[in-house]
Amino acid sequence: MSSEFLWYIPNQVEAGHRGDVSSDAWSLDTLTSHATALEQHGWRGALIGTGWGRPDTFTVAAALTARTTTFEPLIAIRPGYWRPANFASAAATLDELSGGRVRINIVSGQDNLAAYGDSEGEQAHRYDRTKDFMRLVRRLWTEEDVSFESEHFRVAKSTVSPRITPRGERRHPRLYFGGASAAAERVAATDADVQLFWGEPLDGVGERIKRLKALSRDLDRNLPPLEFGLRITTMIRDTTEQAWADAEAKVAAMAQKQGVVDEHRRAPAVGQQRLLDLHARGDVLDDNLYTAPGRYGGGGAGTTWLVGSAADVARSLRKYRALGITHFVLSDTPYLPEIRRQGDQLLPLLRDDLQPAVERALADAQVA
Repeated sequence: MSSEFLWYIPNQVEAGHRGDVSSDAWSLDTLTSHATALEQHGWRGALIGTGWGRPDTFTVAAALTARTTTFEPLIAIRPGYWRPANFASAAATLDELSGGRVRINIVSGQDNLAAYGDSEGEQAHRYDRTKDFMRLVRRLWTEEDVSFESEHFRVAKSTVSPRITPRGERRHPRLYFGGASAAAERVAATDADVQLFWGEPLDGVGERIKRLKALSRDLDRNLPPLEFGLRITTMIRDTTEQAWADAEAKVAAMAQKQGVVDEHRRAPAVGQQRLLDLHARGDVLDDNLYTAPGRYGGGGAGTTWLVGSAADVARSLRKYRALGITHFVLSDTPYLPEIRRQGDQLLPLLRDDLQPAVERALADAQVA
């Protein structure tokens, strides 16, 4: 299976997300400039994050698909924000209007429940609801006159219109999902299309892939095989030395502002805690996985960074690819210049049709 490369578009009201320099962070012109740059520099699309107090992710995604031609939004949504039938209809509509460009990232982590009137409850409740949400949405996309009843949702003879047009093997938008707890992994193993990992070391990712494949067999998954993705910060410069100098300077600046605590660190989920604990094993793991950002406020994809020249980072990403990762969601700040830099310098080294030549070039670089 060929690899797919997406970026990240910051869906934030205030500028300065992870050090980004945009002054009008979420104006339509700014967000469109990111999406069109992604089209021009070899990216498939971008993850657009969600959270209460941020611009509505689905609305942003709809606006960007209208202003682009090939850009594919990976739209993060929370079951607590949406009823499944309403969401299935909205996503099917946008998928048809955009010519089949919609991807969905299901988020089950806790948020500001009281602000939007949700009652997610304990972890087991959240993931049980997520499982029902994904199962019902998938049925609404692929069946007619759907009846469904569970503790969490109920519909009777429900048919979504417009119907999603099958496109080759793609019957409906892919459902991406993240989570490292036992409850989350059981949901991923049976009901997700793509399991997203944070930037853990190779051994941790390899271990989780094996476990999820075994769970898929043990739990009688009745969908196509689960696919795997990596969400990580990639910091590249023209030389290895310059990349590490810039990375260390950036972490030093973060250390000076350590009083500002990232939202991911208030009550870390299992996956986030795994990342935060990595620095105990060392500041640099594998070849170039930098864990120090997690000590100074880095959260989510900003907790660990792959650092180096384009060749260094490409070599590391190919090692994840060898484990079974086929979906890559990368980013660094400032976002717009890095879309261009990494699209032009990094992506050409990761194209599957160029793999033999690239591997020879990387081997030659190691010898030199």
